[in-house]
Amino acid sequence: MQQHIVKIEAINHVTHDVLKIVTEKPENFSFTPGQATEISINKKGWKTKKNPFTFTCLPEDSYLEFTIKTYPKHQNVTNELLKLKIQDELILHSVFGAISYQGEGTFIAGGAGVTPFISIFRDLEAKNKIGNNKLIFANKKKADIILEAEFDKLLGYNFINILSDEKVEGYANGYITEDFIKTNCGGIDKLFYLCGPPPMMDAIEKQLADLAVNKKSIIKEAF
Repeated sequence: MQQHIVKIEAINHVTHDVLKIVTEKPENFSFTPGQATEISINKKGWKTKKNPFTFTCLPEDSYLEFTIKTYPKHQNVTNELLKLKIQDELILHSVFGAISYQGEGTFIAGGAGVTPFISIFRDLEAKNKIGNNKLIFANKKKADIILEAEFDKLLGYNFINILSDEKVEGYANGYITEDFIKTNCGGIDKLFYLCGPPPMMDAIEKQLADLAVNKKSIIKEAF
């Protein structure tokens, strides 16, 4: 398994608990929008500790970008990332991922589960193929919404937010339900792309089954 050591070129917050990290890109390095890699930190005590993170740049970009939710209370790689600075090094491992764009549909994401969709939507925009794709994005609070302004610009009224812990005018409140999907998906005969915490994924898969969505129409990744 090939490893690549890359230097951090930029690191900053995009929300209160989400980092955007930009690194060098190794020569001939490739991935498909929606894919991820396992990353470890190139310093003593952290080289063998790996976490999976999604590429949020485009495959043709001259750099690599990762949009990463951090958990300061967890003693793991995401917590350690908060201490890093420009010129620190990361170790990239194998590229993997089950999600790739297979046609127009409804994307359903919970929290950091939106990250595989970032590169997909940016890639569609670059190709002028956004079409009538929709994004249903579940978060606890408005402040948790990753790249809200960008998704709003890309998708307009096809960007649908739902907040579980906060009532905000113009945003749905509660949890994703069967009725919510039916109302906002634009038709159950299209593809569904799912990514989020496993309990959420399980609940939504059951809701889609109850709506008689074909299992072959569901493309998913657990986060």
